Amino acid sequence: MIATEPPASPRLPALDRRTLLRSGALGIGLAAAPTPAFANANGFTHGVASGEPAANTVLLWTRFRAGHDTALTFEVSETMDFRAPSAGGSVTASAEHDWCCKAQASGLAPGTWYYYRFVAPDGSASDIGRTRTLPQGPTQKFRMAVFSCSNIGFGWFNAYAHAAQANEFDCAMHLGDYFYEYGPGTYPSAGEAVSGRTLDPGHEIVALADYRARYAGYRSDPDLRRLHQLYPMISGWDDHESANDSWQGGAENHQPDTEGTWSARKAAAARAYREWMPVSDEPWAAYEIGDLATLFRLETRLTARAEQFSIGKIMAGKTSRDDAIAALVAFRDGAYRDPSRAMLGAAQESWLADGLKRSRAGGKAWQVLVQQVLLGKVSTAPQLVEGLPADLPGYIRQRILAGAMASGAGLPLNMDAWDGYPAARARLFEAALAADANLVSLAGDTHNAWAFDLEHDGAAVGVEFGGHSVTSPGFEAYVSHIPPAQVEAGTVGHNPELKWMDGSRRGYMAVELTPARATSEYRFLSSVREKGAGVVATKRITTLAGSRKLDIG
Repeated sequence: MIATEPPASPRLPALDRRTLLRSGALGIGLAAAPTPAFANANGFTHGVASGEPAANTVLLWTRFRAGHDTALTFEVSETMDFRAPSAGGSVTASAEHDWCCKAQASGLAPGTWYYYRFVAPDGSASDIGRTRTLPQGPTQKFRMAVFSCSNIGFGWFNAYAHAAQANEFDCAMHLGDYFYEYGPGTYPSAGEAVSGRTLDPGHEIVALADYRARYAGYRSDPDLRRLHQLYPMISGWDDHESANDSWQGGAENHQPDTEGTWSARKAAAARAYREWMPVSDEPWAAYEIGDLATLFRLETRLTARAEQFSIGKIMAGKTSRDDAIAALVAFRDGAYRDPSRAMLGAAQESWLADGLKRSRAGGKAWQVLVQQVLLGKVSTAPQLVEGLPADLPGYIRQRILAGAMASGAGLPLNMDAWDGYPAARARLFEAALAADANLVSLAGDTHNAWAFDLEHDGAAVGVEFGGHSVTSPGFEAYVSHIPPAQVEAGTVGHNPELKWMDGSRRGYMAVELTPARATSEYRFLSSVREKGAGVVATKRITTLAGSRKLDIG
C-alpha cells in the first residue's frame, strides 16, 4: 500500500542558516500592497524571478519602473553578501517592455544554489532571489513543485505559499493558466468570488496594456511573488494566458467583430507573457536533468493547434436521439480521425521525436512531457446523468447529457484535450515507442487530479500525472448533485486507462524523479477561500522505471 503521508525527504539547505524562509534578507518587499501601488510606483515594483535553468545558465527577471530607460546591474553569488560574484552584467529596463527586464546569467556551476539581485544606478536594490542550476552527470534525485490553473478570483494562492515554505524542491513548474483573461463577474461569478481578490483591469483583457496589467496584478500577490523569489520556474502558457480554448486561428472567448483580429490579440498575449515571465522566446524547449531525465516543454495552443471540435455543433439540428447518435458515429468514423489535425505541428513533432531518441540513447531514465492538457483518455460515465436535479443550471445539464451521449458513441469528454486530436496523439505515442522512452506526462488544465496508464494499440507507452488546480474549481462545482467519491469511482470505473482521480480538491503536485521511480505526491489544501489554509491530505502514486505502468498499490 502506498503511503498517504509526505515522504521523509531531506530539505534543501537553508542557505543563510537562519533567515532564508523568514522575514529577513529574502523577505524584503513581500508585504501585500494594492495592485495600483505596485503597478504605478517607481523603482523595483514586483520582486524578482528566475527561469529557463540549465547546467551553467539561468534566466533572471525583475521590473524597474522609471521615467526613462535605466541600466541595471545584476549580480549572482553563492553567498548573500555578494562579495565574490559568480556572474554579473547589465540589462536595461524600459517602457518598451513595460519596465520588465531579463538577464542571462552564464558561467555557473551545475547543480548549485545561487543568490541574485539587481541594482539601480542610485544604489537601490531589488529583492534578493534564490535560484538553482540543473545538475550535470550522475543525478540521484530531482524534485519539482507543479502547478496549474490559478484564478485569483476563486481564492488565495495557498498552494504557492505551501511550496515556498516547504523548501524541498529543485524548481517550480507551471503548466499554464497562470492567470485568467475574464473580467469581474464572469468566472468566477460575483457570488463565487472571494472578497479581497480583485482584478486589474476591471474588464476582460484584450489589448497589450490589458495583459500587462493583469500580470502586474497577479504578480503583486505575495505568495506568487515569494514562489518566484525562491525557485527557478519552468513554465508554458495554456489557453487563458490568451483566451479560453485558444487554437492557432482563434479562441472560444474571442469575438473578432468586437475585439479585433485574433492575430493582434494573440501577439499581445504572447508579448506580455514573455515580458512578465522568466521565460525565453522559444515556444518549446528541453531541459537536461543530469543523467536522470530530459524535460520537454511543449507548446500545444497557439503555434499549430487545429480548432477544437464541438459535440454540440455535431448534434445541432438533430430532432431525435437516433439522429444525434448517427451524427456522432459518422463524426467518430470520419472527421474525428483526420490525420491532418495537429496539436504540435510538424516542426515540433519532429523536434520531440528526435529529442526522445537522444535522451533515451544517452541513457536517461525518464523522458518527461511538460505540457498543458491531458493525454489520457476520458469519457463521461453513465452515472453522471442519473438523477439530475431539477434546479441544475441548463448549460450544465446540457453539457452532461451531451457528454453521456458522446460517450455512448465512443467519443471523449473533452475535445479541448489530446482526446480531441487522436491522430496527433497517436503520432506522439508512436514516437515514444520508437525511442523506447520511459514517458511521463505532466498535465494541467482540468482543475482535477488524475493518474493514467497511457497505451497505444495495446502497447504500454508511459504514465500521466494530471495536476489539480491552484484555485479554479473542479468537478465538485459542476456535478454537485453527486458526492465526489461517487463521481470519482464512476469515472475511474468507466475509463480503463484512468487508474485514480480526485475531482474536488485544490492544491499542487510534488513530483520526484529518481533512477528507479517517478512519483507524484498530490497535495490537497483544506481551502482556497481562507488565506493561509494548509495541506491536509496527500496521495502518492509511483511508476517504476521501465514498467510504463502506474504502481497504485
